[in-house]
Amino acid sequence: MASPFYQKLRRRLLAAGVLPLGGLARFTLYLLGLDLFLFLAGRITYWIRHTPSVSLDAWVSFLTSIGGTLLIWLVVRWILRRAMWRLRNRLIVTYTVIGVIPVLLLIAMGLVMSYLFVGQFATYVATSDLKVELSSLETLNSHLASEVASPLRQGKNLSRSVLQNANVREEAFPDRIVTAWYRGKGEVLEATVGENGSGPGSSDSRLIAPPQKIKGDVSSLVVDQGKVWLRALRTLPVGQENLTVISSVPLNKALLERLAADIGSISLVPFTITESSPQRRREEVPNRLRISESNEELQLGRAGGAETDEEGITAGTLPPPRYALDREVTFPSTLTLLDWQSGESRNALMLVRTRPSLLYQRLFVVIGQFANAILIALGFIAIFFAVIELVALLIGIGLSRTVTRSIAALYRATQFVNRGDFSHRIQVQSDDQLASLEKSFNGMTESLQKLIAEQKEKQRLENELAIAQEVQAQLFPKQTSDLATLEFYGVCRPARTVSGDYYDFIPLGPDKVALAVGDISGKGISAALLMATIHSAVRAYSLERSPALVAANVGGGGTTLSAYAPSAFTDPDAEVSPALLCTMLNRQLYQSTPTEKYATMFLGIYDGHTRRLTYTNAGHLAPLILSRDGRVRRLDTGGTVIGLLDGVSFEEATTELRPDDILLAYSDGVTEPENEFGEFGEQRLVQLVQENHNLPIARISELALASVSDWIGPHEQPDDVTLVLARVR
Repeated sequence: MASPFYQKLRRRLLAAGVLPLGGLARFTLYLLGLDLFLFLAGRITYWIRHTPSVSLDAWVSFLTSIGGTLLIWLVVRWILRRAMWRLRNRLIVTYTVIGVIPVLLLIAMGLVMSYLFVGQFATYVATSDLKVELSSLETLNSHLASEVASPLRQGKNLSRSVLQNANVREEAFPDRIVTAWYRGKGEVLEATVGENGSGPGSSDSRLIAPPQKIKGDVSSLVVDQGKVWLRALRTLPVGQENLTVISSVPLNKALLERLAADIGSISLVPFTITESSPQRRREEVPNRLRISESNEELQLGRAGGAETDEEGITAGTLPPPRYALDREVTFPSTLTLLDWQSGESRNALMLVRTRPSLLYQRLFVVIGQFANAILIALGFIAIFFAVIELVALLIGIGLSRTVTRSIAALYRATQFVNRGDFSHRIQVQSDDQLASLEKSFNGMTESLQKLIAEQKEKQRLENELAIAQEVQAQLFPKQTSDLATLEFYGVCRPARTVSGDYYDFIPLGPDKVALAVGDISGKGISAALLMATIHSAVRAYSLERSPALVAANVGGGGTTLSAYAPSAFTDPDAEVSPALLCTMLNRQLYQSTPTEKYATMFLGIYDGHTRRLTYTNAGHLAPLILSRDGRVRRLDTGGTVIGLLDGVSFEEATTELRPDDILLAYSDGVTEPENEFGEFGEQRLVQLVQENHNLPIARISELALASVSDWIGPHEQPDDVTLVLARVR
């Protein structure tokens, strides 16, 4: 038997919800116990041998990981169960999932979209400005080519002077290098012509040859001679030959400063050039962008070389933020570079650092002062949405408090009901479905109060009915003493607690017995009371033939009982008349019961010396005499029911019985039950008795009642079932 301490500890753990009851919890507990045992065994082994046990340590690590994972899962599940038990917490989680999380997701999505928009717009502006520079260079180069082509068409040769005279002055490209090719001869004009009309001179090393694998005019960022250039190529036909003019501007810090003037900062960082040809990727070492220390130009160097600058080139300055949300945005993009020698495309990485205020100013530069109005409108819209969200939050809190208050009130009310206090009522404070639920609960408790009161009253009535059943059971004959020439048996099965049917065996001497079978109108306690009255009257009239009854009036005209049987009350040895008894019962019931109360009665007196049955039938189903040879006789002589009319008389008849004849008397509860095949019927009852003619009459009664029960099936017994059998010996 468990100790009180263990039982108390178990109750506390069970109340706290930490007692391992489930299979997973017990498995985890056993696993951790085994893990602890192996750990202690390993420590003891180490203390004894001073050498660690590798196998035990491995098992401890494995079991610790598995058991720890399961324990964490169980702890999390326990916390969730404890936290989610209260409806308020569930509603908070529900509102958070439905209302707060979508708003946070929308805000996050808006921030991501804003970041992508700002970054994309910044890189778009930078690349667009770069394309504008290329377009300007292309226009300048085309104009220059047209200027150079004019003297060549006049028969002059290509020379530096021709280039100088035709050079278009452009201060935007101070580092421009112009190369012209005509009839296989190339001339170079390095940089734009200065104010004195002379350039910095020429150098054959700066001579740029036309590409071999690029056809047509070119305007692009190119990689040539280890540098990155803005380059434009223009080819014009001059006579039978072509004039090719190439203008190149190195991509340096000064150019990037001009591009980043109203963006923020632009960086070109080292980026491995990806060759488009797999063969070249295998044969050549990838190139990297680097910065020339002399002129801060973006150059190409071998990856891993000593000249490579990993920082790249950065131009422009990011201004300070104008407001709290004016955060820095850094967005990467790629520039497509054209390899001047191979004609293949390569990529370089460009990083743009900017702020939303710069892009906003750039975007709305045409709108002017209206841009501030748009910004203010967006701020008001944001404030309006925030107010709506706050109002929704307050409404949600109010609704949740209403729900939780009603649920808490219902929970407390159920505790009162659980203690048996049905008088508790919930104070209804609103007019909604929860209030209707509270009203319904109050109505339920009120109905329960009434139901309990009714149940107590019903229990009291059932107790009284049980007592009435016991009393009625005493009225039916318990033990019957068969005559020498007659054996008899009777049984009554009430449809309810008490029965309205009646049967009795009244001994009138050593060889005489009165057989009585009756059926009272109605069911239940009223019929049972009337049945008790008839039972007492029949026994009184049969056994006590007092001379005082002679003067009793039978009819309304003063007719006495002696008028019906003069010797019945003047001669003590005279036989009892069944008709006279029914007449007396009719008079008594008519005077002492309501009009709608009546009874049917079969009353017969059997004489054992003569084997004769004298009977009268007062409206009852006619009993049957079943002979062994199959003949059936009906005992239907008599009159109407008793207790319904006053002043009626009854006839009686006498029939002679032979050995093995069976008297069969029954109530309508035997033959009238119905199912889908119809009524049980008299014919089926007669056939059953005849088929079992040789069995004891008690056994025949059992078979008959069992057949009736089978015929009724699962349905309720519709009426009282009474069966009386008597066999002549």
